[in-house]
This record gives sequence, structure tokens and C-alpha cells, in this order.
Amino acid sequence: MRFLFYSHSLVSCWNHGNAHFLRGVMRDLRRRGHQALALEPEDSWSRMNLVRDQGEAAPARFAATFPELTSLSYGPDFDHEMALADADVVIVHEWTDPKIVERVGKVRQSGGDFTLLFHDTHHRAVSAQADIAAMRLAPFDGVLAFGETLRERYLRAGWGRSVFTWHEAADDALFRPMPGLEKTGDLVWIGNWGDDERSEEIATFLVEPAAELGLATTIYGVRYPDEALASLQRAGIAYRGWTANADVPRIFAQRDVTVHIPRRPYVTHLPGIPTIRVFEALACGIPLISAPWDDVEGLFRTNTDYLVARDGGEMTQLLRGVLADDARRAELVKNGLETIRARHTCRHRVDQLLEILALCGTRRATDQLKRAEAAE
Repeated sequence: MRFLFYSHSLVSCWNHGNAHFLRGVMRDLRRRGHQALALEPEDSWSRMNLVRDQGEAAPARFAATFPELTSLSYGPDFDHEMALADADVVIVHEWTDPKIVERVGKVRQSGGDFTLLFHDTHHRAVSAQADIAAMRLAPFDGVLAFGETLRERYLRAGWGRSVFTWHEAADDALFRPMPGLEKTGDLVWIGNWGDDERSEEIATFLVEPAAELGLATTIYGVRYPDEALASLQRAGIAYRGWTANADVPRIFAQRDVTVHIPRRPYVTHLPGIPTIRVFEALACGIPLISAPWDDVEGLFRTNTDYLVARDGGEMTQLLRGVLADDARRAELVKNGLETIRARHTCRHRVDQLLEILALCGTRRATDQLKRAEAAE
């Protein structure tokens, strides 16, 4: 089948974690013999910031790292109707310009026989409800929500015809253990500042415990304000700025432990939705300790695959204990990898996507699925 993804960006993962998941999904679709193409706006905020931060070499490196992936940028004169003409499945990310969302919907409504899905991987359904409510989703065949609580929001609001929970996952062809690398530090966190959505939590569950324990700590991420950078410096924490997600497995392999610090909306309003870094960290085989987060969907085995600290004091205790106990670290690594490989890879999500298409796909898509099944 021909899959077309409207993405904020495939090329840039600067403050844009969904790019990680999209790359993994597209790579798995191609491994199965499908075609996959991403469309992204030529002025996407993430890509423009990546170039401003890292220069033109960063997009060029994406092409070298993921030669099998293709993304086309579009501007005001782009012919969306022509791009849609040969597509069997079109998946539109919720950061897409609402005018483009409406335009694609009109093509579907006017007789386009592709299956049209809307993909939401953010918290605007609760933090900016008017923005999502204004989306013209009536022509869409379904909505993919990256958590059950988000799916329920869509159903209660009447947004979308059919709504499915479609979690993010780890691209385990990229995110994998790299044993044997020399350790260069104790603790690492890879995460963006997040518009003050977790500033207090970063201080409580990362900066203060690391300083108290005197850990060799490194942070990677973007959009840190000056006051945050000053607090890291006072705590003796090294700040390294943006890193390409292709480098993350090596970075994790060179440290003994990492942490999960969810953004506040995912704790208070959309419980059960982890950041994609949880999937990726466990897939890379690094022990993980989380700030308070309620895994209401049972995605993982809490305190088996990872540990949970209820407050800063407990985070300090858990970090101290994990770093001092080789056997405990090894057990966490084994358990986390087991759960990822059994349930949470991009292969699993593509399997689920094909099942969703069998439920809500147009005849064009379902006929393609039946032919593929008959050929197996």
C-alpha cells in the first residue's frame, strides 16, 4: 500500500519527539513492502530551529542516517490533490495547519477513496481544546490517539468518527543496547524544558538529587531558559543542548541510569501517557527511575521494568541504591527490554495500524490488506 504522512517534520526531531516514532513506523512499513512518504511544511518550526541551532549539516545528516526514508516539503503552491491521488492511506498529524487538514478532508469527502486518519500525539485536546475542536474532522475515517485517556476525550467531545488508542513505541532497529562502551558518567536525562510544564519537577527529581549525591550528570535538550541553565551550572550538571536521536543509544550506553520526568498535563489531565523516551530508554537497556506517573493502562510493570519515586527524597534514595547495586541495574535492564520487545516496538504498532485499517479503512485499503494476507 501507499502510505502518506502529513507530519510537522520527519527530518527534524528538534523539540519534536513524534519524529522518532514516525521514522520507526515508516521504516517498518517499508520493510513489509509498503511505500511510505512524509510531507512536511517547508517552514516547520522544528526544522527551522534545528537549522538555526545546528546548521544545514543536521538535515543532511538525517538523510545519511535514514537513507530509506523520504520526506517532501511543501509550500503555498504545493499540489496536495495530486499528492493524495495515489495514496491508499493518509495519516495527518495534529500539528498540521488546520487549513491543510480541511483541504485534505475535502479531497476525501469529494470522492477520494483513500483511508484518512488523524493522529494526535499531544495534549492540546485538554490544554487548547478550542484548537482541536476547530479541526474539520468529519471527513476523517478515524482518529489515532496516543493514549486511552486522550481517546476518551475525543469520544466525549464528538471529535472524529472512530477513535483508536495508538501508543507511540520504540524503533528497536535504532534504540537497542550497546554493551561494552566505556562509561562516561552516572546519570543522563534527555528531555526538553517544556514551556514550564515540568520546571519544578526537573528541579525536584533531577537537579537536586544529582547535586546532593554528587553524580556525574549530563542533560541533553533544548529551550532551556537562562535561569534553568544557571541552576544546572550551580548543581555541577553538564548541559549539552540538542542531540540527534540516532546518537541516543550510545549516550544511554555510556551512563548507568536515566530518569523519566513527565510533563504536568500528562500527569494531571491525561494520565497513562508516557513520553516516547520511556520506550526508547528501556529499549536501550538503561535502568530508569520515574517521577510520579500513573501507568493506568498497564503498559509496563511498575517497579519491575522501572522504578517510581514519589518525591525528591525518594528519588535520591533510589538513585543511590541503583547506582550502588550492579545486580539491581541488570535486573531492571532485563525486565525493561523484555516488556519492550514483547509489546512496544514500532513493529507492534504497525501490526495494530493494519488491524485498524481493516476496521475503518475504505474498500481500497481493505482490498489491499486482503491481497496481502492471501499472498502470505
